[in-house]
Amino acid sequence: MPLPAPTETVTLFGRVRAELRVRRYSLRTEEAYLGWIRRFVAAHHKRHPRELGTIEISSFLSELAVRQKVSASTQNQALAALLFLYKHVLKIKLVEEEMIVRAHKPVRLPTVLTKDEVRALLRQMHGVPRIAALILYGTGTRLLECLRLRVKDVDFGLNQIIIRDGKGQKDRRTMLPSAVKATLRSHLQTVKALHEQDLREGFGDVWLPEALSRKYVGLGKSWAWQYVFPAAKRGVDPLTGSIRRHHLDETLLQRAVKLAVQKAKLTKHASCHTLRHSFATHLLQDGYDIRTIQELLGHRDVATTMIYTHVLNQVGGRGVKSPLDSLA
Repeated sequence: MPLPAPTETVTLFGRVRAELRVRRYSLRTEEAYLGWIRRFVAAHHKRHPRELGTIEISSFLSELAVRQKVSASTQNQALAALLFLYKHVLKIKLVEEEMIVRAHKPVRLPTVLTKDEVRALLRQMHGVPRIAALILYGTGTRLLECLRLRVKDVDFGLNQIIIRDGKGQKDRRTMLPSAVKATLRSHLQTVKALHEQDLREGFGDVWLPEALSRKYVGLGKSWAWQYVFPAAKRGVDPLTGSIRRHHLDETLLQRAVKLAVQKAKLTKHASCHTLRHSFATHLLQDGYDIRTIQELLGHRDVATTMIYTHVLNQVGGRGVKSPLDSLA
């Protein structure tokens, strides 16, 4: 049964937020979708979206692509936000929705560092950012997957790390590199001392997924659920208003990697995600099969993993040599 039409723009945004949370969209996606809807409404002189339709959406997307020159992924995110608004919030079926042009995202080859370049980059990093970078390269995790690790997900006995609620809301296992175990143990001792200090000061609670905080009272203060990479300061939870210690801000690690790239004098445009690309490529170079790497990376389709074979120049399992090399 369709909900009644809102009388205020604020009501509309409130309903969008509620629909997103019911469907368990991430907070980042929630803020992004709300931002695009606000821009769409503002671009049409604050007319209610019920008065707009396919033509206005197409013109808005054209403005983004032609005049603002946004990337294909940005344009498609804006479209996804508007389609969500009309389908799930306003309950309106857009006329000729198939006429809305979806941007074609070009296939790009990933930037990959050599092992020597990774070594040079890591030499320029220190402290907690270096430990996190070791995890990124040593396990192939994504940036936020690494920073959201909990103490209970690091298994020193089985030499494995469990990635919870990764991309696509799936769990997976990856290895715990032996080279980082001693450093990580020492780091966790420091984190535990910080957590004990928080407890003494009346804090020490962390955000828990689903309804665990209601089902298990006090679980958020347990050592097992603390973040492996906690923030230096406590902050206010945007969802509940509680004061707690969140995980390390990803921008701190991104800046640390960028600075290390400059200090190492690397000519490649490398980032935190480049370490994940390098992890996959180096495993291929070491002879591991593509299916194993697919599972470690958490790719849904092996075709996504196959892009890393570009570095090896392999076809049918045999290395292809340039005819120029045979002239030497």
